[in-house]
Amino acid sequence: MDDSAPPYVSTCPVGCSAPLAPTGILLREGPLRRCEECGQLLSRIGEAAYWDSMRQFDRHEFNQPPPHEAARRFRVARRRLDTISRLLGKPPSSLRVLDVGCSRGNFLEAGARLGFCMEGVEPAANIAAAARAQGLTVHTGLLADIKLPAASFDAITLFEVIEHLKEPLPLLRECHRVLKPGGILVLSTGNTASWTVRAMQARWDYFDIARDGGHISFYNPRSTALLGTRAGFATERIATSRVKFHEKGEVARWRYVAGKLVAEVLNLPAQLTGRGHDMLAYLRRV
Repeated sequence: MDDSAPPYVSTCPVGCSAPLAPTGILLREGPLRRCEECGQLLSRIGEAAYWDSMRQFDRHEFNQPPPHEAARRFRVARRRLDTISRLLGKPPSSLRVLDVGCSRGNFLEAGARLGFCMEGVEPAANIAAAARAQGLTVHTGLLADIKLPAASFDAITLFEVIEHLKEPLPLLRECHRVLKPGGILVLSTGNTASWTVRAMQARWDYFDIARDGGHISFYNPRSTALLGTRAGFATERIATSRVKFHEKGEVARWRYVAGKLVAEVLNLPAQLTGRGHDMLAYLRRV
């Protein structure tokens, strides 16, 4: 890394004015930095390398899951959509849901099968076109550029989006504008306050921009709630899940299996204490 090159993200994206301090988590781009107010972790990557890593999301072969993975995604989507319906107290047929960063539209397909009225937004032009070719309603571009009517959706989802953003607040404020009063915003991202991060540090795959392109900003439950508050949302619920200690292939098989068994035992405690590495937040427009 060229220490003289400025990092792509130079201030806390949550909107804090506190300084950023280097951490002991050393990536190929340099040490992660931590906001001293909210605990947000930030990559040291430069702008050119960031945009190069983002190219993968518009490749023809991107995000085409095999049947068993597609079935798993449908189950996950159903749980999340059921929660939205329950929080809003309305049946699926009366709810308009917008998936921002919808990719090929797996979540849109699931919602349509379950009776929801679904639309998507996807900035990657080729992938958005592939979603429309399946008969899905998908807008190409950024949410702010599409100019959807105010108060036109009951719920908006942002799955694995905010970790890619240098400045997430404008996007969340646009979501606030597009949502109906009392509407639900659902965010998913990684949790840096997890036991996984404590154990794996720089080995966590979520930090590896070569494997997860565009990952530059890393959240915890506190910074997620604070981001929502500053965009005009109240926190309904933040849940975390899953623990791991090793990536497959990086240690001997016996050690990997033993670590996986321990992680399974810790899954429930991680959920109860907010220490899982997958984070899902339900925020309500106020």
